[in-house]
Amino acid sequence: MTVTILKFGGSNFLDLEGYDRVALHIEQRLAAGENKIVVVVSAMKGETDRLKAQVLEVNPEASPSNLDAALTIGEMKSAYLLEAAVSYLGISVTSLNGYGLGIRTNSDSGRATVESVDPRPIRSALQEHDVVIAAGAQAIDQSGRVTFLGRNSSDLTAIVLASMLEEHACEIYSDVSGVSTGDPNLIPEAQLISEIGYRTTAKMSRHGAKVLHHGAVEYAERHGVTIICKSLTNDGVVTGTTVTGHGNARSVTVARDAVVISFASVAERNNLRALLDQNGITTIDVEQNDRPGLCVRSDTDFARQLVEGTGTPFSIESTTAVTVRDASGSRVHLIPDYERAVWRARQLHEQIYPSSGRTVRSGLTGKCSRSLGPFRKPRK
Repeated sequence: MTVTILKFGGSNFLDLEGYDRVALHIEQRLAAGENKIVVVVSAMKGETDRLKAQVLEVNPEASPSNLDAALTIGEMKSAYLLEAAVSYLGISVTSLNGYGLGIRTNSDSGRATVESVDPRPIRSALQEHDVVIAAGAQAIDQSGRVTFLGRNSSDLTAIVLASMLEEHACEIYSDVSGVSTGDPNLIPEAQLISEIGYRTTAKMSRHGAKVLHHGAVEYAERHGVTIICKSLTNDGVVTGTTVTGHGNARSVTVARDAVVISFASVAERNNLRALLDQNGITTIDVEQNDRPGLCVRSDTDFARQLVEGTGTPFSIESTTAVTVRDASGSRVHLIPDYERAVWRARQLHEQIYPSSGRTVRSGLTGKCSRSLGPFRKPRK
Protein backbone atom coordinates (compact mmCIF):
# COMPACT_ATOMS: atom_id res chain seq x y z
CA MET A 1 0.00 0.00 0.00
CA THR A 2 1.46 3.35 -1.08
CA VAL A 3 0.51 6.20 1.26
CA THR A 4 0.95 9.95 0.75
CA ILE A 5 1.72 11.87 3.95
CA LEU A 6 0.62 15.51 4.10
CA LYS A 7 0.80 17.92 7.03
CA PHE A 8 -1.07 21.23 7.24
CA GLY A 9 -0.06 23.83 9.82
CA GLY A 10 -2.34 26.21 11.65
CA SER A 11 -1.73 28.98 9.12
CA ASN A 12 -3.82 26.93 6.67
CA PHE A 13 -6.76 27.16 9.08
CA LEU A 14 -7.26 30.84 9.73
CA ASP A 15 -11.03 30.27 9.42
CA LEU A 16 -13.44 27.46 8.55
CA GLU A 17 -12.92 28.06 4.83
CA GLY A 18 -9.38 26.78 5.31
CA TYR A 19 -10.72 23.28 5.96
CA ASP A 20 -12.72 23.41 2.72
CA ARG A 21 -9.61 24.53 0.84
CA VAL A 22 -7.53 21.65 2.20
CA ALA A 23 -10.35 19.18 1.56
CA LEU A 24 -10.49 20.24 -2.10
CA HIS A 25 -6.74 19.72 -2.37
CA ILE A 26 -7.12 16.20 -0.98
CA GLU A 27 -9.91 15.51 -3.49
CA GLN A 28 -7.65 16.68 -6.32
CA ARG A 29 -4.82 14.43 -5.14
CA LEU A 30 -7.09 11.38 -5.14
CA ALA A 31 -8.50 12.30 -8.55
CA ALA A 32 -4.93 12.50 -9.88
CA GLY A 33 -4.43 8.85 -8.98
CA GLU A 34 -3.00 8.82 -5.49
CA ASN A 35 -4.13 5.79 -3.55
CA LYS A 36 -4.27 6.49 0.17
CA ILE A 37 -3.62 9.76 2.00
CA VAL A 38 -2.77 10.50 5.63
CA VAL A 39 -3.23 14.14 6.61
CA VAL A 40 -1.77 15.49 9.84
CA VAL A 41 -3.25 18.75 11.08
CA SER A 42 -2.31 21.44 13.56
CA ALA A 43 -4.75 23.45 15.63
CA MET A 44 -6.35 26.55 14.14
CA LYS A 45 -4.02 29.53 14.38
CA GLY A 46 -4.10 30.89 17.95
CA GLU A 47 -6.16 28.00 19.33
CA THR A 48 -3.39 26.51 21.49
CA ASP A 49 -2.74 29.84 23.20
CA ARG A 50 -6.47 30.28 23.83
CA LEU A 51 -6.73 26.84 25.41
CA LYS A 52 -3.73 27.49 27.64
CA ALA A 53 -5.16 30.83 28.76
CA GLN A 54 -8.53 29.24 29.57
CA VAL A 55 -6.98 26.50 31.70
CA LEU A 56 -4.81 28.98 33.61
CA GLU A 57 -7.83 31.24 34.16
CA VAL A 58 -9.65 28.35 35.82
CA ASN A 59 -6.55 27.30 37.77
CA PRO A 60 -3.36 29.41 37.62
CA GLU A 61 -1.47 26.48 39.14
CA ALA A 62 -2.84 23.77 36.83
CA SER A 63 -0.54 20.76 36.67
CA PRO A 64 1.69 20.31 33.60
CA SER A 65 -0.10 17.07 32.71
CA ASN A 66 -3.47 18.86 32.94
CA LEU A 67 -2.18 21.56 30.59
CA ASP A 68 -0.81 18.98 28.16
CA ALA A 69 -4.13 17.17 27.90
CA ALA A 70 -5.98 20.44 27.35
CA LEU A 71 -3.59 21.67 24.66
CA THR A 72 -4.14 18.57 22.52
CA ILE A 73 -7.81 19.55 22.13
CA GLY A 74 -6.90 22.13 19.47
CA GLU A 75 -5.49 19.51 17.09
CA MET A 76 -8.39 17.15 17.77
CA LYS A 77 -10.88 19.88 16.87
CA SER A 78 -8.94 20.60 13.70
CA ALA A 79 -8.95 16.92 12.72
CA TYR A 80 -12.71 16.62 13.21
CA LEU A 81 -13.39 19.77 11.19
CA LEU A 82 -11.26 18.56 8.29
CA GLU A 83 -12.89 15.14 8.46
CA ALA A 84 -16.26 16.85 8.10
CA ALA A 85 -15.04 18.89 5.11
CA VAL A 86 -13.58 15.84 3.34
CA SER A 87 -16.66 13.73 4.07
CA TYR A 88 -18.85 16.46 2.54
CA LEU A 89 -17.06 15.81 -0.77
CA GLY A 90 -18.13 12.17 -0.71
CA ILE A 91 -14.67 10.80 0.18
CA SER A 92 -14.27 7.86 2.53
CA VAL A 93 -12.50 9.39 5.53
CA THR A 94 -11.90 8.92 9.25
CA SER A 95 -9.91 10.74 11.90
CA LEU A 96 -7.58 9.55 14.65
CA ASN A 97 -6.29 11.35 17.70
CA GLY A 98 -3.43 10.48 20.04
CA TYR A 99 -5.28 7.48 21.42
CA GLY A 100 -5.46 5.79 18.02
CA LEU A 101 -2.28 6.77 16.20
CA GLY A 102 -0.08 3.97 17.53
CA ILE A 103 2.55 6.36 18.90
CA ARG A 104 3.69 5.81 22.49
CA THR A 105 5.81 8.21 24.47
CA ASN A 106 7.26 8.63 27.94
CA SER A 107 5.19 10.56 30.49
CA ASP A 108 7.21 13.79 30.48
CA SER A 109 4.96 16.82 30.55
CA GLY A 110 5.60 19.74 28.23
CA ARG A 111 7.33 17.73 25.53
CA ALA A 112 6.97 13.95 25.62
CA THR A 113 9.52 11.79 23.78
CA VAL A 114 8.50 9.11 21.28
CA GLU A 115 9.50 5.67 22.57
CA SER A 116 7.71 3.20 20.29
CA VAL A 117 5.36 3.05 17.32
CA ASP A 118 2.78 0.53 16.12
CA PRO A 119 1.58 0.95 12.51
CA ARG A 120 -1.32 -1.47 12.85
CA PRO A 121 -4.04 1.02 13.94
CA ILE A 122 -3.38 3.46 11.11
CA ARG A 123 -2.92 0.68 8.54
CA SER A 124 -6.27 -0.74 9.62
CA ALA A 125 -7.90 2.68 9.18
CA LEU A 126 -6.34 2.98 5.70
CA GLN A 127 -7.75 -0.42 4.72
CA GLU A 128 -11.26 0.92 5.33
CA HIS A 129 -10.86 4.53 4.17
CA ASP A 130 -9.10 6.48 1.44
CA VAL A 131 -8.14 9.32 3.78
CA VAL A 132 -7.10 9.32 7.43
CA ILE A 133 -6.92 12.63 9.28
CA ALA A 134 -4.46 12.58 12.20
CA ALA A 135 -4.45 15.07 15.06
CA GLY A 136 -0.89 16.30 15.45
CA ALA A 137 1.32 16.93 18.47
CA GLN A 138 -0.09 14.09 20.60
CA ALA A 139 0.29 10.45 21.54
CA ILE A 140 -0.25 8.29 24.64
CA ASP A 141 2.10 7.07 27.33
CA GLN A 142 2.45 3.52 28.63
CA SER A 143 -0.48 4.04 31.02
CA GLY A 144 -2.77 5.13 28.17
CA ARG A 145 -2.87 8.83 29.10
CA VAL A 146 -2.74 11.35 26.28
CA THR A 147 0.61 13.15 26.03
CA PHE A 148 1.74 16.33 24.30
CA LEU A 149 4.78 16.34 21.98
CA GLY A 150 5.36 20.06 22.46
CA ARG A 151 4.42 23.36 20.87
CA ASN A 152 4.43 23.37 17.05
CA SER A 153 5.16 19.62 17.01
CA SER A 154 2.56 18.46 14.48
CA ASP A 155 5.49 18.31 12.05
CA LEU A 156 6.95 15.61 14.28
CA THR A 157 3.71 13.61 14.18
CA ALA A 158 3.77 13.70 10.38
CA ILE A 159 7.39 12.53 10.18
CA VAL A 160 6.79 9.75 12.72
CA LEU A 161 3.79 8.51 10.72
CA ALA A 162 5.76 8.63 7.46
CA SER A 163 8.52 6.55 9.03
CA MET A 164 6.03 4.20 10.65
CA LEU A 165 4.34 3.56 7.29
CA GLU A 166 7.75 3.13 5.60
CA GLU A 167 7.22 6.13 3.36
CA HIS A 168 10.34 8.14 2.53
CA ALA A 169 8.79 11.56 1.98
CA CYS A 170 6.45 13.91 3.80
CA GLU A 171 4.90 17.13 2.47
CA ILE A 172 4.56 19.95 4.98
CA TYR A 173 2.34 22.93 4.13
CA SER A 174 2.65 26.31 5.83
CA ASP A 175 2.11 29.98 5.01
CA VAL A 176 5.49 30.14 3.26
CA SER A 177 6.63 27.88 0.47
CA GLY A 178 9.82 26.74 2.14
CA VAL A 179 12.95 27.50 4.13
CA SER A 180 14.50 30.88 3.32
CA THR A 181 17.63 32.76 4.32
CA GLY A 182 15.36 34.78 6.62
CA ASP A 183 11.67 35.07 7.45
CA PRO A 184 10.19 36.57 4.24
CA ASN A 185 7.41 38.13 6.32
CA LEU A 186 10.08 40.21 8.11
CA ILE A 187 12.89 40.33 5.56
CA PRO A 188 11.42 40.84 2.07
CA GLU A 189 14.87 40.32 0.56
CA ALA A 190 15.11 36.78 2.00
CA GLN A 191 15.94 34.17 -0.61
CA LEU A 192 14.28 30.78 -0.91
CA ILE A 193 16.61 27.83 -0.37
CA SER A 194 15.72 25.09 -2.85
CA GLU A 195 17.57 22.28 -1.04
CA ILE A 196 19.03 22.19 2.45
CA GLY A 197 20.38 19.60 4.88
CA TYR A 198 18.62 18.27 7.96
CA ARG A 199 21.21 19.56 10.42
CA THR A 200 21.28 23.08 9.04
CA THR A 201 17.49 23.22 9.09
CA ALA A 202 17.34 21.94 12.67
CA LYS A 203 19.86 24.57 13.78
CA MET A 204 17.83 27.33 12.12
CA SER A 205 14.73 26.06 13.92
CA ARG A 206 16.52 26.05 17.27
CA HIS A 207 17.59 29.63 16.54
CA GLY A 208 13.93 30.62 16.21
CA ALA A 209 12.95 29.90 12.59
CA LYS A 210 9.30 28.79 12.46
CA VAL A 211 9.03 26.86 9.18
CA LEU A 212 9.83 23.40 10.60
CA HIS A 213 9.99 21.89 14.08
CA HIS A 214 13.57 20.93 14.99
CA GLY A 215 12.48 17.65 16.58
CA ALA A 216 10.72 16.67 13.36
CA VAL A 217 13.79 17.47 11.28
CA GLU A 218 16.06 15.46 13.56
CA TYR A 219 13.65 12.50 13.53
CA ALA A 220 13.48 12.70 9.74
CA GLU A 221 17.26 12.51 9.51
CA ARG A 222 17.43 9.46 11.77
CA HIS A 223 14.74 7.63 9.80
CA GLY A 224 15.54 8.76 6.27
CA VAL A 225 12.39 10.78 5.56
CA THR A 226 12.73 13.60 3.02
CA ILE A 227 10.76 16.73 3.93
CA ILE A 228 9.17 18.68 1.08
CA CYS A 229 8.03 22.16 2.11
CA LYS A 230 5.03 23.53 0.25
CA SER A 231 2.38 26.22 0.43
CA LEU A 232 -1.28 25.93 -0.59
CA THR A 233 -2.32 29.17 -2.27
CA ASN A 234 -5.34 30.39 -4.18
CA ASP A 235 -3.36 29.73 -7.37
CA GLY A 236 -2.45 26.16 -6.40
CA VAL A 237 0.48 24.48 -4.69
CA VAL A 238 3.89 26.13 -4.50
CA THR A 239 6.85 23.83 -3.82
CA GLY A 240 9.72 25.54 -2.07
CA THR A 241 12.37 23.57 -0.21
CA THR A 242 13.47 19.95 -0.05
CA VAL A 243 15.11 19.02 3.25
CA THR A 244 17.42 16.06 2.80
CA GLY A 245 20.87 14.80 3.68
CA HIS A 246 22.95 17.65 2.30
CA GLY A 247 22.90 21.37 1.62
CA ASN A 248 23.80 24.40 3.69
CA ALA A 249 23.14 28.14 3.65
CA ARG A 250 23.83 31.33 5.52
CA SER A 251 20.82 32.70 7.35
CA VAL A 252 19.37 35.31 9.68
CA THR A 253 16.65 34.18 12.08
CA VAL A 254 14.46 36.26 14.36
CA ALA A 255 13.14 34.68 17.58
CA ARG A 256 10.50 37.12 18.78
CA ASP A 257 9.56 34.94 21.77
CA ALA A 258 13.08 34.47 23.11
CA VAL A 259 13.67 34.82 26.84
CA VAL A 260 16.61 35.42 29.15
CA ILE A 261 16.48 33.40 32.37
CA SER A 262 18.74 34.90 35.06
CA PHE A 263 20.15 33.20 38.16
CA ALA A 264 21.86 34.23 41.37
CA SER A 265 25.14 32.46 40.61
CA VAL A 266 27.20 31.03 37.78
CA ALA A 267 26.97 27.59 39.42
CA GLU A 268 23.15 27.68 39.26
CA ARG A 269 23.30 28.78 35.65
CA ASN A 270 25.68 25.94 34.78
CA ASN A 271 23.45 23.37 36.48
CA LEU A 272 20.37 24.60 34.68
CA ARG A 273 22.18 24.80 31.35
CA ALA A 274 23.07 21.13 31.73
CA LEU A 275 19.45 20.27 32.51
CA LEU A 276 18.14 22.15 29.48
CA ASP A 277 20.80 20.62 27.26
CA GLN A 278 19.77 17.13 28.41
CA ASN A 279 16.25 17.96 27.27
CA GLY A 280 17.36 19.17 23.84
CA ILE A 281 17.03 22.90 24.50
CA THR A 282 19.76 25.08 23.01
CA THR A 283 20.90 27.97 25.23
CA ILE A 284 23.46 30.76 25.18
CA ASP A 285 25.28 32.16 28.22
CA VAL A 286 24.53 35.84 28.78
CA GLU A 287 24.79 38.47 31.49
CA GLN A 288 21.55 40.23 32.34
CA ASN A 289 21.56 43.10 34.85
CA ASP A 290 24.92 41.86 36.19
CA ARG A 291 23.47 38.39 36.79
CA PRO A 292 24.46 35.21 34.94
CA GLY A 293 21.74 34.07 32.60
CA LEU A 294 20.71 31.81 29.74
CA CYS A 295 19.08 32.95 26.51
CA VAL A 296 16.51 30.48 25.16
CA ARG A 297 15.32 31.04 21.58
CA SER A 298 12.93 28.10 21.12
CA ASP A 299 10.94 25.78 23.41
CA THR A 300 10.69 28.66 25.87
CA ASP A 301 7.57 27.35 27.66
CA PHE A 302 9.17 23.95 28.15
CA ALA A 303 12.42 25.55 29.35
CA ARG A 304 10.60 27.61 31.94
CA GLN A 305 8.71 24.54 33.13
CA LEU A 306 11.95 22.60 33.58
CA VAL A 307 13.59 25.44 35.52
CA GLU A 308 10.54 25.89 37.74
CA GLY A 309 10.59 22.19 38.51
CA THR A 310 14.04 22.46 40.10
CA GLY A 311 12.97 25.04 42.68
CA THR A 312 15.96 27.25 41.76
CA PRO A 313 15.18 30.97 42.13
CA PHE A 314 15.28 32.78 38.79
CA SER A 315 13.97 35.79 36.95
CA ILE A 316 12.88 35.87 33.34
CA GLU A 317 12.68 38.63 30.74
CA SER A 318 11.36 38.59 27.20
CA THR A 319 13.59 39.66 24.35
CA THR A 320 14.07 39.23 20.61
CA ALA A 321 17.07 37.22 19.47
CA VAL A 322 18.50 37.83 16.01
CA THR A 323 20.87 35.02 15.01
CA VAL A 324 23.27 35.24 12.08
CA ARG A 325 24.75 32.02 10.75
CA ASP A 326 27.56 32.31 8.22
CA ALA A 327 31.02 30.89 7.52
CA SER A 328 32.37 32.17 10.83
CA GLY A 329 29.71 30.44 12.93
CA SER A 330 26.64 31.75 14.75
CA ARG A 331 26.33 35.19 16.39
CA VAL A 332 23.36 36.28 18.45
CA HIS A 333 22.09 39.84 18.97
CA LEU A 334 19.64 40.33 21.85
CA ILE A 335 17.38 43.30 21.14
CA PRO A 336 14.38 43.88 23.43
CA ASP A 337 12.62 46.24 21.02
CA TYR A 338 11.01 44.07 18.34
CA GLU A 339 10.87 46.68 15.58
CA ARG A 340 14.52 47.51 16.10
CA ALA A 341 15.34 43.78 16.04
CA VAL A 342 13.63 43.41 12.67
CA TRP A 343 15.54 46.43 11.34
CA ARG A 344 18.78 44.88 12.54
CA ALA A 345 17.89 41.51 10.99
CA ARG A 346 17.34 43.13 7.61
CA GLN A 347 20.62 44.98 7.91
CA LEU A 348 22.51 41.78 8.77
CA HIS A 349 20.82 39.87 5.95
CA GLU A 350 21.92 42.55 3.49
CA GLN A 351 25.49 42.10 4.69
CA ILE A 352 25.58 38.38 3.95
CA TYR A 353 23.28 38.50 0.90
CA PRO A 354 23.73 41.79 -0.96
CA SER A 355 20.51 42.34 -2.91
CA SER A 356 20.44 39.85 -5.74
CA GLY A 357 17.03 38.14 -5.72
CA ARG A 358 18.58 34.77 -6.49
CA THR A 359 17.39 31.46 -5.09
CA VAL A 360 19.98 29.85 -2.84
CA ARG A 361 21.00 26.35 -3.95
CA SER A 362 24.00 25.62 -1.80
CA GLY A 363 26.11 27.41 0.73
CA LEU A 364 28.74 27.38 3.37
CA THR A 365 29.83 24.85 5.90
CA GLY A 366 31.24 25.59 9.31
CA LYS A 367 30.88 25.05 13.02
CA CYS A 368 28.66 27.23 15.15
CA SER A 369 30.02 29.44 17.89
CA ARG A 370 28.00 30.88 20.74
CA SER A 371 29.03 34.50 20.70
CA LEU A 372 26.87 37.52 21.26
CA GLY A 373 27.17 40.44 18.86
CA PRO A 374 26.51 44.12 19.51
CA PHE A 375 24.04 46.20 17.56
CA ARG A 376 23.84 49.81 16.51
CA LYS A 377 20.77 51.95 16.77
CA PRO A 378 19.20 53.01 13.49
CA ARG A 379 19.92 56.56 12.53
CA LYS A 380 17.13 59.02 12.85
